Amino acid sequence: MSFRIALAQTRRPEGESVVEMVKSLSRQARERGADLIVFPEAIMTAYHGDPQAFAAQAEDEEGPFCRAVNAIAAEVGLWIAYTFNERNPEGGRPFNALVVVDGRGRRQASYRKVHLFESAALSESGWMAAGDRLPEPVQTPFCKLGLGICYDLRFPELALRQALAGCEVLLYSAAWVDGPNKVLQWQTLLRARAIENAVFVAGVSSVDEGRAGSSCVFAPDGTLLAQAGTDPELLVADIDLGAIERTRADIFSLADRRPSLYAAIDEPAPR
Repeated sequence: MSFRIALAQTRRPEGESVVEMVKSLSRQARERGADLIVFPEAIMTAYHGDPQAFAAQAEDEEGPFCRAVNAIAAEVGLWIAYTFNERNPEGGRPFNALVVVDGRGRRQASYRKVHLFESAALSESGWMAAGDRLPEPVQTPFCKLGLGICYDLRFPELALRQALAGCEVLLYSAAWVDGPNKVLQWQTLLRARAIENAVFVAGVSSVDEGRAGSSCVFAPDGTLLAQAGTDPELLVADIDLGAIERTRADIFSLADRRPSLYAAIDEPAPR
């Protein structure tokens, strides 16, 4: 079985609303034969300014932004994966959430980012709360999708867990920070998640200021199927799910795992 995926490598619009951008790109994706379009991290609300103002912009899953995007999915007849700034029902910092809706605009999955990016230059925990549940693969008419958000890419356990649960295509929605070797790291990690789990991996990053772009799709054997540059672009790739079986019939790494020997790896590591 095969299907077509579209990655919407975007820059936050200045002259139009985000919703209009989503609508335009979704229509283009449908015209190009895509079954699914994936948007980058932080399309609803940019991560800048005062954290309290950021939290005040958060909405729940029935809020105006999600309703608008879900209506686009129904209008276009396209599955859409998108992120939004989710209000914390307990009144704390909001969540960075990834939603998958089907071609009728019905929500099929929602995942709150569990790994918050922490570095010397940026601390996401000052802006948002971490989710406390790992994502589960999402069944669609064309494949079983796995989910991840940006920094999640650096944690192979998340990808492995979903691959063992039947994930065939793993999506990473990101606002990957640009800088020395950052594109190299982004593409290397995406390719590694594909190879080690023998699944397709698609990563889409925004191209806002300071973000890397370079969205791409990798096959289960690590072959690069499609790659974007550093400007806004609608990247489309064909996914042949038969490649998963062919790859796993050649290399048995998932079957050869010895998880009983890996327990010691779970000791806390110093920063």
